[in-house]
Amino acid sequence: MQQGTLIKHLGKHVGEEVTIQGWLYNKRSSGKIQFLIVRDGTGMVQSVLVKSEAPELFEMAKGITQESAIRVKGVVREEPRSMGGYEMSVTGVELISLAQEYPITHKEHGVDFLMDRRHLWIRTPRQNAVLRIRAEIEQTARDFFHQNDFTLVDSPIITPAACEGTTTLFELDYHGEKAYLTQSGQLYNEASAMAVGRMYCFGPTFRAEKSKTRRHLMEFWMIEAEAAFFDHEDNMKLQEEMVYFIVQRVLERRRKDLELLGRDISKLEAVKLPFPKLSYTEAVELLKSKGEEFVWGEDFGAPHETIISESFDSPVFIDRYPTEIKAFYMKPDPADPKVVLGADLIAPEGYGEMIGGGQRIDDLQLLEQRLEEHKLPKEAFEWYLDLRRYGSVPHAGFGLGLERTVAWICKLDHVRETIPYPRMLYRVYP
Repeated sequence: MQQGTLIKHLGKHVGEEVTIQGWLYNKRSSGKIQFLIVRDGTGMVQSVLVKSEAPELFEMAKGITQESAIRVKGVVREEPRSMGGYEMSVTGVELISLAQEYPITHKEHGVDFLMDRRHLWIRTPRQNAVLRIRAEIEQTARDFFHQNDFTLVDSPIITPAACEGTTTLFELDYHGEKAYLTQSGQLYNEASAMAVGRMYCFGPTFRAEKSKTRRHLMEFWMIEAEAAFFDHEDNMKLQEEMVYFIVQRVLERRRKDLELLGRDISKLEAVKLPFPKLSYTEAVELLKSKGEEFVWGEDFGAPHETIISESFDSPVFIDRYPTEIKAFYMKPDPADPKVVLGADLIAPEGYGEMIGGGQRIDDLQLLEQRLEEHKLPKEAFEWYLDLRRYGSVPHAGFGLGLERTVAWICKLDHVRETIPYPRMLYRVYP
């Protein structure tokens, strides 16, 4: 099949006759002129069809319905007032398939109506822009790790044990044995880091907690990294450099998509290195100074994270959380074992935790003790303990939640728009 010209490349063909292939997004008519708005996934263009120049074509085009698949031939011209800065003077239209009456018309629709038709909703300009920004973030993260000598090592989705207990996991019957959908590749990432030195993985993760907040999904994607011979400070430096790299790349390559979303771009331009850092104890004091009642030793909730983030333009690290509220593998601070060498990175503008990470326990005896304290079955973690038996080294890592990162960068009200097909507490269709 002969491929047409992509709409995003029309600027290279001014004055030339080209063929584009796509779908009719919208259509307007002034009686003697029809304006066909065509989309192809890379952009949209207004194609102008004049009745006096092609009367038969004009009549045929009248019957083309919204989202019909078409092939349009025409001459490209510059038009600053038009979307994308270009228009096409139509010389030919071929109908590939005529769409039935399209359910998502150009008017306001309720969220439930749109979510039931998510497979069609993603065709709209706003949802298209979010998908493109998401893709840019994914690619940028891969580029960042590649440039920093990290090797992609995939971690399993079906696991025999959990990173942090099994209460929020989806359980599977794995040929008569209990298994779970992963909530993190981290334990396997540690093993991979002992093999390749610096590694990252990128894939779906699952949590079965019955949460209905705007920040939670049952299925979400994590970009996780682990590095041998990295300590807590190295780990935070890597995180801030990656997030900054992502923000700059999106500003450079996806500015028009951000503008389409109505994003205040100055907020992203205000992100600077190094990111601010607060200890957990300092964060507690900040909350109290804002009139919040908070007891040292508790975990921060979404309202607390929002209050903390309001004091900063860039994402802010909160480190050295109480050992009691963190995972069994977190390394206690040798200077103060009541806290761990771990940190959360809180996004600006109230978007909450986007990264969780820290230095891992590399001492076998301490790790065995922590498993016992957390009432986790040692036999399920024997392979993980092997990492401390055979060439244990200091190491650290983190996981970035892709959907929360997309939500912040796009300034979306709910994470359901950050992923093509969201899986939420009461939604698994389509």
